Amino acid sequence: MPEWLTNTFASDTELGLRASLARLTVALVLGIAVAGIYRFTRGARTQRPLLATLVMLSVLLSITTLVIGDNVARAFSIVGALSIVRFRTVVDDTRDTAFVIFAVAVGMAAGAGYFMIPFVSLPFVFLAAWMFDPRTTNRSSKGLAFELTVKIASGSVAESTIVSVLANATKRCALRGMSTMKSGAAFERVYTVRLDNDAASIKLVEMINAIEGVQSVDLKRD
Repeated sequence: MPEWLTNTFASDTELGLRASLARLTVALVLGIAVAGIYRFTRGARTQRPLLATLVMLSVLLSITTLVIGDNVARAFSIVGALSIVRFRTVVDDTRDTAFVIFAVAVGMAAGAGYFMIPFVSLPFVFLAAWMFDPRTTNRSSKGLAFELTVKIASGSVAESTIVSVLANATKRCALRGMSTMKSGAAFERVYTVRLDNDAASIKLVEMINAIEGVQSVDLKRD
């Protein structure tokens, strides 16, 4: 039998309890660090359920790496088993996806016993996330930043009216995203706006809510 085929199905060296606990502990610490960086750089926009997910992913990927070891056949078996699961959760922000990948990477590194690489990478990821944080890049802009979400009935003339109100009542506004709701019966538009103060935010909500065709208005600090 060829040597490569024999090595594929051979049993790898089993780790001791102490080594396994050490790797899982490091994975837990790294997961908490990833969640901390995410929380600090996202601020009020933090998706709180994702914090626990990042920590759990680090530990779970560490366990997976420990189980696989150097066994190629076992790796393919785990991939086949995990392919049965279908994840349909939509991640709204691509930055969140990057943090999920980061948690996976540090978990795999800890499970494989490479402790130095993930710890060294933490400051670099933190610096990149902080430098390109919208709150940091827009720090020089005047006014308070808000995220405005407006639900509009389909076929109404509210859209053009909302744009006119935003142009007159805000210091700056930009369309962040748009989606359909209720099988196309309504639209949801998300804007980033800058206002002078909190009083201006109350006035803006009242003005938009008074527009015919607007179903709901949600304004929160960005």
